[in-house]
Amino acid sequence: MANERTLSILKPDATKRNITGKVNAKFEAAGLRIVGQKRVFLSRREAEQFYAVHKARPFFGELVDFMISGPVVVQVLEGPNAVAKNREVMGATDPSKADAGTIRKEFALSIGENTVHGSDSLENAKNEIAFFFSECEIVG
Repeated sequence: MANERTLSILKPDATKRNITGKVNAKFEAAGLRIVGQKRVFLSRREAEQFYAVHKARPFFGELVDFMISGPVVVQVLEGPNAVAKNREVMGATDPSKADAGTIRKEFALSIGENTVHGSDSLENAKNEIAFFFSECEIVG
C-alpha cells in the first residue's frame, strides 16, 4: 500500500466545542499522521472557492455561512490509502447513519454540523491540499 495524503478540515462545530484533540486522536489511532496543520478563519470568498463544486446545490449558501462562522483546523493526513481511511474514520455525512466509533457518529451535531470534511478522491485531495498548504508547510 502506497502512502497517500488527504485533506481534513475540522469544522467550526468542532473548534467551538474544543474537541479537535479528540477528533485527531481518532485519525492517529487509525494510522494516519498529521503532517500539516493550521487553525484559520475562512473568508467568505475562500469558503465559496473551496466549496465551488457544490455551488448549484441548495445547501451551498448554508454550508458557506457555517464554514465562516468560526475557526477551522485544516490539516494534511498521510498514511496507506489515506483518502479511503480518512473517509472510513469520518463516517457517513448523516451522523444518524454513521457507523459506531466513527467521528461523525460520536461528535457530529447534525448533517450540516458534521464536525469534519475529508477529500473524496486522490485527485481532489491534491487540489484541496494545494488550496490551503504550500509544500514547505507539509512535514512528513
